[in-house]
Amino acid sequence: MTPKLLFRRVAVAEAITWALLLVGMFLKYVTETTELGVRIFGMVHGVVFIAYGLIALATWVNQKWSVRTGLLALVSAVPPFATILFDRSAESAGQLEGPWRFGAGGQSPASVPEKVLAWLTRNPALAAVVGVVAVAGLTGVALVVGPPASGS
Repeated sequence: MTPKLLFRRVAVAEAITWALLLVGMFLKYVTETTELGVRIFGMVHGVVFIAYGLIALATWVNQKWSVRTGLLALVSAVPPFATILFDRSAESAGQLEGPWRFGAGGQSPASVPEKVLAWLTRNPALAAVVGVVAVAGLTGVALVVGPPASGS
């Protein structure tokens, strides 16, 4: 899977979970019928939000994005649907093109982030496990810290 395809899939998933969370918020705060949507879709969105952040970081390193572009990628997860806008913009600018630079037979990593990405791209099955563990761990930290303050 190319960086472009992986980034796009998680960017779309992040936008979809935003939409689901907004539906849940509508049901909770406007119709006052149920909190279930916020509880379920809030958790799903939180998990995908974290996954998007990790994939954005990996893509940032792989694509050699500027600090500005990398930060825009990360911040685009905050407003609803902005990950889609960022993805389209990055694609138009050619910032998602190419393979994983450090895959087997690829470039030699120089920095620590590149060395981590090289290990991940050369061990895709382990990378998937590391990704799941990282998302689960960060989700656990978020749950310990607590949900965003709510008005209820």
